[in-house]
Amino acid sequence: MGKNFIGLDTEKTEQLAGSLNDLLSNYQIFYMNVRGYHWNIKGDNFFELHVKFEELYDDLLLKIDEIAERVLTLGHRPAHAYSTYIEKSEVPERKDVSDGREAMENIVDSFAKLIGKQRKLLSLAGDAEDEGTVALMSDYISQQEKTVWMYRSYLGH
Repeated sequence: MGKNFIGLDTEKTEQLAGSLNDLLSNYQIFYMNVRGYHWNIKGDNFFELHVKFEELYDDLLLKIDEIAERVLTLGHRPAHAYSTYIEKSEVPERKDVSDGREAMENIVDSFAKLIGKQRKLLSLAGDAEDEGTVALMSDYISQQEKTVWMYRSYLGH
């Protein structure tokens, strides 16, 4: 059982890096979807949702960078091609969505996928004694659970 340069099991970090790259792919597609919602939103809630979507994609972009840097910290290469993102992502690509309610429903569904993946990563990272990934996933999950609650409340769920 070999250790990498930060003292973690090399086999476990390879598995973690693969899962992080899978998460990265989902984040990238989600990010582009939200950019599209921001650009294309129409209707009564335009001003409110236009701003909300910008806040969300700014946050997603920060997380994309953190995930990629975590992959590098583990000694692996982050995925960096949209063809890879589309192939790996369980978050479906959404095109030409201009209805606020549809966009919000898509966002809630996408967060559900991300949170599920992050819970699995949290477990894998705990098993690998990778406190850096544990902390990252834990922060994301707690923040996004609150965001989902707020978005669902907006939708009347």
